[in-house]
Amino acid sequence: MRPLQAEKFKVLFHFVIRLSILFGIWGAIVNRNWMVLFISVLTLILTFLPAIIERNIKISLPAELEMLIVVFIYTALFLGEVKDYYTRLWWWDVFLHGMSGVALGFAGFLLLFFLYDGKKLRAKPITICMLAFCFSLAIGALWEVFEFTMDSAFGLNMQKNGLHDTMWDLIVDSLGALFTSLVGFLYLKTGKSRLFDRLVARFVNENRRIYGRKSP
Repeated sequence: MRPLQAEKFKVLFHFVIRLSILFGIWGAIVNRNWMVLFISVLTLILTFLPAIIERNIKISLPAELEMLIVVFIYTALFLGEVKDYYTRLWWWDVFLHGMSGVALGFAGFLLLFFLYDGKKLRAKPITICMLAFCFSLAIGALWEVFEFTMDSAFGLNMQKNGLHDTMWDLIVDSLGALFTSLVGFLYLKTGKSRLFDRLVARFVNENRRIYGRKSP
């Protein structure tokens, strides 16, 4: 997808996602389901998180990656908790954490690649990929802390089976992050990757003010 097309699709995508959440909020108010209302409002706020982070750290993420992060937030909280997909679909949790591991691993790789290719970080390719893996897994662990906090403070059931659920979530996060790290390692070693080529080039171009040059 071309950059302009991706940006236009991102705007439409965010509109549809947030509109569906607003309908969920309205339904929760009508039915006086305050827990659903709380989760729906929280989901709506978190869909703005990637844009807030980009604005604060002055780095632009590829539209595809930003949409993938929003998809995870939407499917994990709104579809998973409000629409009860975790119970209705046994594979839902596994799918989400695998997807998040890949997305966060790529986000970590992009940030480190920015420093590495801009000569601001001296490290071997294997070190870059290990750090990207650790970044993804760290965010996955923070999500588990978030689930535990929601369960403890508001009586939700985000962890389902407790420790067993948490450990499997982290294992799937690790596999997703490992996949992205391996692909990133091959990219750094060979300079070619169907998964990384266009997104890395776009990331460099969109951040050329602070990167200091155009895409390779």
